[in-house]
Amino acid sequence: MAVVGFDLGSQSCYIAVARAGGIETVANEFSDRCTPSVVSFGSKNRAIGVSAKNQLITHADNTVYNFKRFHGRAYNDPFIQKEKENLSYCVVPMKNGSVGIKVTYMDEEHLFSVEQITAMLLTKLKETAENNLKKPVTDCVISVPSFFTDAERRSLLDAAQVVGLNCLRLMNDMTAVALNYGIYKQDLPIAEEKPRIVVFIDMGHSAFQVSACAFNKGKLKVLGTAFDPFLGGKNFDEKLVDYFCAEIKSKYKLDPKSKIRALLRLYQECEKLKKLMSSNSTDIPLNIECFMNDTDISLKMNRSQFEELCGEPLQRIEIPLRSLMEQIQLKVEDVNAVEIVGGATRMPAVKEKIGKFFGKDVSTTLNADEAVARGCALQCAILSPAFKVREISITDAVTFPISLMWSTETEDGDGIHEVFSRHHAAPFSKVLTFYRKGPFELQAFYSDLSNVPYPEKKIGKYIIQNIAAQNDGEKNKVKVKVRINNHGIFSVSTASMVEQMKMEENETPNIEAEIEPQNQKSESCNKNVLQDNTEAGSQSQAQTDGQQTSQSPPSPEVPSEENKNPSGEKGNEKKSDQPPDAKKPKIKVKNVELPIEANLVWQLGKDLLNMYIETEGKMIMQDKLEKERNDAKNAVEEYVYDFRDKLSGPYEKFVCEQDRQNFSMLLSEIEDWLYEEGEDQAKQVYMDKLTELKKFGTPIEVRYQEAEERPKLLEELGHKLRIYAGITEEYKNKDEKYIHIDESEMNKVEKCVSDTTEWLNNIINIQAKQSLDQDPVVRVNEIRRKLREIHSLCEPIVNQPKPQIDSPKQEEPPDTSINETEELEEEIKNIETTQQNGDCHMNESPVSMDLD
Repeated sequence: MAVVGFDLGSQSCYIAVARAGGIETVANEFSDRCTPSVVSFGSKNRAIGVSAKNQLITHADNTVYNFKRFHGRAYNDPFIQKEKENLSYCVVPMKNGSVGIKVTYMDEEHLFSVEQITAMLLTKLKETAENNLKKPVTDCVISVPSFFTDAERRSLLDAAQVVGLNCLRLMNDMTAVALNYGIYKQDLPIAEEKPRIVVFIDMGHSAFQVSACAFNKGKLKVLGTAFDPFLGGKNFDEKLVDYFCAEIKSKYKLDPKSKIRALLRLYQECEKLKKLMSSNSTDIPLNIECFMNDTDISLKMNRSQFEELCGEPLQRIEIPLRSLMEQIQLKVEDVNAVEIVGGATRMPAVKEKIGKFFGKDVSTTLNADEAVARGCALQCAILSPAFKVREISITDAVTFPISLMWSTETEDGDGIHEVFSRHHAAPFSKVLTFYRKGPFELQAFYSDLSNVPYPEKKIGKYIIQNIAAQNDGEKNKVKVKVRINNHGIFSVSTASMVEQMKMEENETPNIEAEIEPQNQKSESCNKNVLQDNTEAGSQSQAQTDGQQTSQSPPSPEVPSEENKNPSGEKGNEKKSDQPPDAKKPKIKVKNVELPIEANLVWQLGKDLLNMYIETEGKMIMQDKLEKERNDAKNAVEEYVYDFRDKLSGPYEKFVCEQDRQNFSMLLSEIEDWLYEEGEDQAKQVYMDKLTELKKFGTPIEVRYQEAEERPKLLEELGHKLRIYAGITEEYKNKDEKYIHIDESEMNKVEKCVSDTTEWLNNIINIQAKQSLDQDPVVRVNEIRRKLREIHSLCEPIVNQPKPQIDSPKQEEPPDTSINETEELEEEIKNIETTQQNGDCHMNESPVSMDLD
């Protein structure tokens, strides 16, 4: 199972994957770990990433960039109207009022939505990850700015769905950075101790984000976030561009803003100059050849001038920092560390501003560019059953407060209730109780639009259907569950009507049905599935959906709220072990699920989404076919140039003069054809041309290769023959080494050596008379076959092992004990005594002896 994290940036993207050795950021086909967020359209295919960025100047009107912030927005959004003035491509409204991008693709005019453009970029990132992992990629985690609203997040999820990616979580950029920081720390305080407070700051190309996090061992809690969504590296680029435009207009009488290509070139050069000034304080030149009207320009700037020029964006850095500290109600002295990431934080002036605010040196322990992608990959690994990851609970925070509004049945007006306050723990679920006689509508919206960088305060409308009054005309009790899910998206997830019915006399009361279910697990996106798929890790510390009811009975028009609270505390609960009161009528409770009709802001319909999926599939296939066509064309071109050089080089001796002239003429003809009518032909045409060339070129190539390999193999064959011939001579001389081999077997070796030697000498003589431009008499393959034959026949015979002769075994004397030896010595003494006395009679003895 592939584990992938995508950092989808406004200017560039990064891909991180989980391997057995840890988290790794992978490179694309250009060996670059950074893939530009650029899509370019051509007459035959699309270019995405590095190749698309290379076409930005020459193909500006059909190259799309800086489109990330267009997600979930209307075309008449003031932000869109302002941004489109600085773009080289055409931004137009779609039928549903969203942002569309008009380009020329396949020589036809096409209108693509932002979801489709992002899906194209994700297609490239997915392909890069698959090429690196050598396996299909489906599950992933994608980064998203913390200030993205529900509409923007849903739009990004739709883009992932178009590509076939299953986004397990849309993870806030700063939460991903914090996870990447905290999971490797071994010195964090334990849960009972005071947490370590770390502030993370990210200034990228287009936005400035700040987040404060509390760390304990195995726990990460986001305390609060702040941001400036319109402050980033591009603001500093714009200051440089405006300055140099004025200088060029004054010095060279040229207006770069009058031509989009010149302006784009100036932007690219100013970005390079900004990076150089981050590490150099001396004057740095800005030189652009043939800038406009064949005029070369040469200007310069140093760091002090640059910082003076960028006073306004530098002053804006403190605003989100101050806002964050006020929200979380902490002093700068309470902050233990300040970590910075993002390309723009490399500027010394930005570091100085941040360090001055907190009164301490900023830390750069994380990779400024890859920290977000690595955090996303870690989150994906936590969610994957294929990896075992150190346990850590992640509690994110709600960025914007969310309220619900509904129409009441009184004259007091609409009811409003804030269900999720700012920095509320997420993901999280709450249950609201309403009393209604019929269907009703809930409207979700952002409570404080002044802090939301989005013009639309509405999130969506939810109609709770199939509600009817009770039999006695009383209102029904309706429980509505609202959620902030893993993606940070608000939803009305479920609704149920509580029906009370009288029980029959003989019916056993179901007491458990009369209370709300206790200890329901709330949604946790950090389930430790690596240990146990059923054990919920506390991603949001919402471990138990306990009830918390208000002390006083709720008004019929104001819902009571039951928090799926993080602490798991239970309020006024009915205990299941209490029997029902006998005096009261027996009542059973039944929960009836109610359908919910959701009308969300900028939600793609299923039909439109399916059409986008089909269109993307066709474009992927077209890109593949075009790549194969270009590869076939390049193969012909490569063959022409390669053979032309070799015909006057190493291949010169292996082709006769007439054939060389004919082949050279054919190569020139095909080369001219390639750059004329052969410029745009079908794949099969190029394959036919290559086949035609190989009819002439392959024999020459073969003769060259044969001449290179043949002498070595002939020498090897001759060496083998000499070895086996020497063995046969030794056998005839009765050498002990081979005397054990049967004579008939050795005759086979001798015959094989004799026949092969005769064949070899004959071949060498004939080949010596052949010229190099003629086909060889014998092929290398045939010589190799001869080597195999002689080896398979002779080697087993000459290497026969000698038969083993068993040596005679000596009989060991029987083991005689000490007592038997003593008895034998005594017996001998007795015999000697008897002989001396002349007595021939012997005493009986256990040992029988023959005496003379």
